[in-house]
Amino acid sequence: QVQLVESGGGLVQAGGSLRLSCAASGRSFSTYAMGWVRQAPGKEREFVATINYSGGWTSYADSVKGRFTISRDNAKNTGYLQMNSLKPEDTALYYCAARTTPTISSISGQYDYWGQGTQVTVSS
Repeated sequence: QVQLVESGGGLVQAGGSLRLSCAASGRSFSTYAMGWVRQAPGKEREFVATINYSGGWTSYADSVKGRFTISRDNAKNTGYLQMNSLKPEDTALYYCAARTTPTISSISGQYDYWGQGTQVTVSS
């Protein structure tokens, strides 16, 4: 069993930066792939980024490519999402997720564990 707790969300002006963290409990985190998914009000969940168990492979949604960077520190059981050049359309509740398979996935339904989410609001 893995529990995920996100932090780092907040209110930022357009063009600003935030770094989200995802703290995981459980000894198996280093063998799991993880990802970030967001959901804006009235919209479906949207894949943002994913990283494999070792950090050697990543994938991003086109809407964030070049602006966001996903990473992880398995020694600290923590994943990160560095968000730069934020836009108002990035406003959403951001969820951290983990899957027991070590490879990346851009499909939300393939994740087994989810955090409660952290709110990111970008003002124009």
